[in-house]
Amino acid sequence: MSDHGSPPLLEVADGVATITLNRPRHLNRLEPADLQVLCEHVAAVDADARVRLLVLRARVRAHRPVFSAGFDLSAFEHHPQGPGGAVDAFARAADALAGARPLTLAVLNGSVYGGAVDCALACDFRLGIEGMEVRVPAAALGLHYYASGLQRAVATLGWPLARRLFLAAEALDTPALRAGGFLDACVPADALEDAVQRWCTQLLALAPLAVQSMKRTLADIALGRPQPDVWRAREQASHAGAEFAAGRQAALMRR
Repeated sequence: MSDHGSPPLLEVADGVATITLNRPRHLNRLEPADLQVLCEHVAAVDADARVRLLVLRARVRAHRPVFSAGFDLSAFEHHPQGPGGAVDAFARAADALAGARPLTLAVLNGSVYGGAVDCALACDFRLGIEGMEVRVPAAALGLHYYASGLQRAVATLGWPLARRLFLAAEALDTPALRAGGFLDACVPADALEDAVQRWCTQLLALAPLAVQSMKRTLADIALGRPQPDVWRAREQASHAGAEFAAGRQAALMRR
C-alpha cells in the first residue's frame, strides 16, 4: 500500500467494521476531508445491522509510530468557516464515534496527540502499546479545546487526569495512561494483534442488543444526561427480548 496515504479506509468482515487512518507519512494528521469521511464511515457502520463491533486503528511508520498527530493545523487558516468551523468539524467526527451504535475499540499502535485524543476517548475501549504517549498541546498553542471533548475527558478520566492532560499539556506515558483509565490494556507492540483478536472475540460473544442499549445508558449517566424513563424502557425491552430468553436458557442448561 502506498505511503502517500488517503482518507480513512473502511472494511467490514465477520461482524467487525474497521476504520483505518491512512496518512502515515504525515503522522495521520486529520484533514477536514478526512473528518468528513470518518463521519460517513460511522454512518455506514450504524446502518449496517451486521456490524457488532467497530475498530478504529491506523497505519503507522515503524520508526516513529504515531496513531494520529491530531488535527491538521493548516486547516485553521484555510477552513471556509474559519477556526471555529475547523474545530466544529473535528468535534462532529469525535461525537460520531462516541454515538456509534456498535461497541467501539481503539487500537492505539502509537502515540496520540491533540484532537485525536478525543477520538480515542470517544471509543468504548482502548488498547495501547508500551512506549506510546498521549499529549494535548492546546494550552501551549493558546487554544481552548472544544467543550464536548473536555466533557468526554472528564467523564472518562476524571478531573485529576483531565487537568494534567489539558491544563498542564503534560505528556502522559503508558503507566499513567493505564493507571488513569485511558488504556484498558497495554501490551508490547509485537503482541498487539493477538490482544486485538482476543478483545474482538470477547466483545463479539456478547448479546449485541443488550450491550448497545447499556452503552447508551452508561453514556447518559457519565455525561450527566438523566432520563430515567428512557433507561427503564431499555431495561424492560431486554426483559422481553429474545437475547435474554436465549441467555437464560443457556445458563440453565449449563447449570
